[in-house]
Amino acid sequence: MKPYPFTAVVGLPDLRLALVLSSISPAVGGVLVRGEKGTAKSTMVRALAGLLPRVDVVDGCRFSCDPSAPDPLCPDGPHDGAKSRRRPAKLVELPVGAAEDRVIGSLHLERALAEGVTDFQPGLLAAAHRGLLYVDEVNLLHDHLVDTLLDAAAMGRATVEREGVSVSHAARFVLIGTMNPEEGELRPQLLDRFGLTVEVASSRDPEQRVEVVRRRLAYEADPDAFAAQYAEEDGRLAADIEAAQRLLPAVKLPDEALRQIAEVCASFEVDGMRADIVTARTAVAHAAWSGRDEVTTDDVRVAARLALPHRRRRNPFDAPGISEEQLEQALQDAQPDPGPEDDGPGSGSTPPEAPEPPQGSENAPQGEPKPSGGQQKTVGAGDTFKARVFRVKGMGEGERGRRSRAITDSGRTIGVQPASVREGRPHLVATVKAAAPHQKARGRAGAGLKLRPEDVRYALREGREGNLVLFCVDASGSMGAKARMREVKSAVLSLLLDAYQRRDKVGLVTFRGNAAELALPPTISVDAAASRLEGLLTGGRTPLAEGLLEAARVLRVEEIRDPRRRPLLVVVTDGRATSGPDAVARAQAAAGLLNGVTTIVMDCESGKMRLGLAADLAAHLGAEHVPLADVAAESLAGAVRARTGRAA
Repeated sequence: MKPYPFTAVVGLPDLRLALVLSSISPAVGGVLVRGEKGTAKSTMVRALAGLLPRVDVVDGCRFSCDPSAPDPLCPDGPHDGAKSRRRPAKLVELPVGAAEDRVIGSLHLERALAEGVTDFQPGLLAAAHRGLLYVDEVNLLHDHLVDTLLDAAAMGRATVEREGVSVSHAARFVLIGTMNPEEGELRPQLLDRFGLTVEVASSRDPEQRVEVVRRRLAYEADPDAFAAQYAEEDGRLAADIEAAQRLLPAVKLPDEALRQIAEVCASFEVDGMRADIVTARTAVAHAAWSGRDEVTTDDVRVAARLALPHRRRRNPFDAPGISEEQLEQALQDAQPDPGPEDDGPGSGSTPPEAPEPPQGSENAPQGEPKPSGGQQKTVGAGDTFKARVFRVKGMGEGERGRRSRAITDSGRTIGVQPASVREGRPHLVATVKAAAPHQKARGRAGAGLKLRPEDVRYALREGREGNLVLFCVDASGSMGAKARMREVKSAVLSLLLDAYQRRDKVGLVTFRGNAAELALPPTISVDAAASRLEGLLTGGRTPLAEGLLEAARVLRVEEIRDPRRRPLLVVVTDGRATSGPDAVARAQAAAGLLNGVTTIVMDCESGKMRLGLAADLAAHLGAEHVPLADVAAESLAGAVRARTGRAA
């Protein structure tokens, strides 16, 4: 079945343009596509492969070497006098659950030990060389794999090092990642490594939505006939991309354009110099796409809209985007006497088949939730701070992260897996020891070992895992004092920021009045948790028992859904229980259901006369009792310094 035609996709001009520019100049650094589910992100990426020019490769080379300039370090080389063939550019899809060896390749340990040869099995990076590498849900990919992909995309090479053996090969590809921000964000360091970013959203225009459905149904009814309708249009677009690729080396980047780029990047206070470099490369690619041999203000404007929005994020709670007014002011400041072609957005020329230039970010930052009803009120948070690190007790085997100790497939080697375990990274010494006693029986003669698959042993490694951090927050009237609630929200937001950095899953339970509710089901989207916390209503009595019972229920359900992820419960309360009969006794009974769960009780009680109820609750939970003022890492460091000073 033929893929959905690229030119048949309705709307999405920003995404269309970003994909085309990255195809013209892979040095731009790829595209990150952010948007809600069902917005044709994957459809457009898969359709793009059919527009790329065919490539000449060395016949029989597993690494797609260019016959005119073969990689001198190619593991299949040298290629002197080798035959060549022409094939379409490849689209390689990387599954979210792919292992590291599947991505970068692996060495055949048995042949290395037995025969002394380096037998390298190429991975997905080799398959994507001179083509497209597509990662759907890139925000769900392990951080170390994302780092590997982005390093290869930036350097144009992939290197595999195993047990003292190193293999390197060319890996130049257009990296395209798609993600739904509701499922969690990429770290800012990783966001910055993507060249361009595009926000996509489904159209709210009924006529356009009707056309989307009409075309999709027609494609599903007869894919070949539908693709034939757009074959000519796709062909013209492919020819334009190839022409722009030929023109690209001849495009000039004058000093005036460079000053504009520098002024824009400085105006938006982006970190580092990558933004300037990517913006310059994108502007050159846009000039080539527009058929010009010199970069103009319009090219810089388009490039900035695509290259800067994701680089303005200072923390995960910031929404991406740039101000159109600020962009225009920066362009004017760099060019005091603009020519007639620089009067404003959209003044440049675009070829007939070119995607329309971006019209600005369609997704404005979400406003804060508004309070509703009665005496309920919301209080804003203060500034965040570096929080103490709370860890789950014991050793886990959960998803890779940065919080608690765990057995993982990376990290420091602490031993050898049992012989029955047949996955992971081989342990060289243990493998040799397992094979050594059998060499005589196997008739070994001379150098090398006679290995069998059952001899291979795998390393036991200790790393860090991400956990489920469930916040159970008291939102009753006793917590509603303005100054106290601001401090509470600041502390919880700081812990959320810490959870984001440690790749945790987070959830939010709140309780007030006479009931508790799951304000946010467990998710990796900490910015969603921050948004719910920011709009938290306070008031009424304190149903502490109901809050603990709801937390226990959420943890039971999550244990079934995600059994490998161990929980950390953070109860934020002053310890009072005032809702319903026998409120204190019921709260203590509910605490008994949480025995065995690593729990932190964040004590929010304040004032000179303190009842110590939160400390009593911590005792019933078997939890660590942490006063609100001690959540900050600096507070802990100060206490340690003070205690050390007294001891001295």
